[in-house]
Amino acid sequence: MLMYPQIDPVAFSIGPVKVHWYGIMYLIGFASAWALSLRRCKKPYSPINSTQVSDVIFYAALGVIIGGRVGYMLFYDFKNFITHPWIIFQVWDGGMSFHGGLIGVVIAIMLFCRKHKRNVFDVLDFLAPMVPIGLGAGRLGNFINGELWGRVTDSPIGMVFPTGGPLPRYPSQLLELFLEGICLFIILWVLSKKQRPRLFISAQFLLWYGIFRFIAEFFRQPDPQMGYMLFNWMTMGQLLSLPMIISGLLILLYVSMHTRNTKELSCNNT
Repeated sequence: MLMYPQIDPVAFSIGPVKVHWYGIMYLIGFASAWALSLRRCKKPYSPINSTQVSDVIFYAALGVIIGGRVGYMLFYDFKNFITHPWIIFQVWDGGMSFHGGLIGVVIAIMLFCRKHKRNVFDVLDFLAPMVPIGLGAGRLGNFINGELWGRVTDSPIGMVFPTGGPLPRYPSQLLELFLEGICLFIILWVLSKKQRPRLFISAQFLLWYGIFRFIAEFFRQPDPQMGYMLFNWMTMGQLLSLPMIISGLLILLYVSMHTRNTKELSCNNT
């Protein structure tokens, strides 16, 4: 059995203000996305230039924070939110929904593209490879907080979490860091090294995140207020990931057919 490292969720304090590791993880995610965006925007097919990078990251950050928190309240903690609506502002305690954050980012990028007159699908394709860094950092923040731990296990990798009872559990946060953070980043970064058809990268993101999250949910303890949603084994995370997998496959099919038809039309015209 592995020992859970006792890490204070508060990184440091400045007077009465406590800076939590969870918040620092979000800052790392946004800063990394900004740095990589500055690198990616130098490519000739980039939909934004270097002067627009800070603007698009700002819009995306608002989408992540607002959408993630609202999504968590709606998808995972609606009853508690109705009776204690002020908890929506307590982001330092955790409780962010990726699926809500994704919706928030899409809406935010639509507003950005409307302002700068850019194609929203091109900008989403541009940003998708940077998202896994923030996801991985967020999962590390979950681990430090000792939250979202896994199901009870007798395997050698089990850990006893301070808030998870006396039995060892899977460190599912680290599994999600590996799958949704490291693996997803490598896949998207490699695929985006050359110009791809519009929506291709976004579809790959939807597909692979959905698959990785669906797998990770088998090791993660369902949220106590939700439990299992279907068939006594399917969780809310899996239910929300299924549309992502299906959408990713359908978009890839559309992109493939559109690309093939375009090539055939080009050949017929020559």
